[in-house]
Amino acid sequence: MTHLWVRAEQRPNEARVGLTPDGAKTLRQAGFQVTVEESAQRAIDLEGYNAVGCSIAPENAWPDAPDDAVIFGLKELPEDGTPLRHRHIMFGHAFKGQYGGQTLLRRFQAGGGTLYDLEYLVDDTGRRLAAFGYWAGYAGAAVSLKCWAAQQNGGLCEAISAYKNKSALLADLQQGLERGSGATPRAIVIGALGRVGTGAADLCADMGIAVTKWDLAETAHGGPFDEILTHEIFLNCILARPKTPVFVPRTALSAPRQLRVIGDIACDPDSDYNPIPIYNRTTTWDSPATRVSGAPLLDVMAIDNLPSLLPAESAEDYAAQLLPVLSQLTQIEQGVWARAKQTFHSHLQTL
Repeated sequence: MTHLWVRAEQRPNEARVGLTPDGAKTLRQAGFQVTVEESAQRAIDLEGYNAVGCSIAPENAWPDAPDDAVIFGLKELPEDGTPLRHRHIMFGHAFKGQYGGQTLLRRFQAGGGTLYDLEYLVDDTGRRLAAFGYWAGYAGAAVSLKCWAAQQNGGLCEAISAYKNKSALLADLQQGLERGSGATPRAIVIGALGRVGTGAADLCADMGIAVTKWDLAETAHGGPFDEILTHEIFLNCILARPKTPVFVPRTALSAPRQLRVIGDIACDPDSDYNPIPIYNRTTTWDSPATRVSGAPLLDVMAIDNLPSLLPAESAEDYAAQLLPVLSQLTQIEQGVWARAKQTFHSHLQTL
């Protein structure tokens, strides 16, 4: 019997989950054992899981889970350095040269466990089978707009918190704009044809903001991209890869520009392939923006768990995409799971 153990997220402001009670019911009907940890911050109540027959475990009990349990979470594990002996499903952020990734891989190496990275659950053509992209784009554009509105009032974006739903978010954004100068920014989205870019462009449309949509065709020449500097807001929705060009070089800080806010929604500042090398660390819910220039102002928003700004919508959407993939855990040595395991071992061999 396949045992899926849904752990509580330990990161502050992370209320998402990758399996809903309805999804858990489907897995249980297919013969899975499902354990769900208690959580003080999960957007979906524990009662729903209990009602469909899931076992309930204390928060952060997964280190003592049975050896055969597959531990399923979204964001990072506690950074305590302990060896990892289980099979883990999560966003590891360890396969693209991220500096902290080596530490995580060494923990798996020491414990003999396996990382099935959610970003690398792909079909046989390499297409991702589930992604939070749309809501990351939507929320990232929203926070970037909040950063721009704060500038109009002479400040830096203040702490943010999750919204009950999309309507509440839009209402708050409208109030923020109305308190400002009355001006309306122009935005440019790179990666506009993807899930992330679509979400970012939709937020702009919902707020009545003119948006320029770029994708591979517009960036194929490799730069420079002076057009970015003619927009007040730039939303980067392209994941960093070895051939990703630099969109905003350090020379842009002293160049004539209208650009005031960069929303790095893809958010890979610690990658060797960072296309926005004017900053080098993520921002947080408490401090959503980092100011990289004061004359004229330029702020960077780079929060790496943006979909949790709308945790209910994003969790429901992602869980629905992922459920067919989780259902294939009964054949974990085949198909999508075998490909993910091979990706992990290929990176483990580089240590």
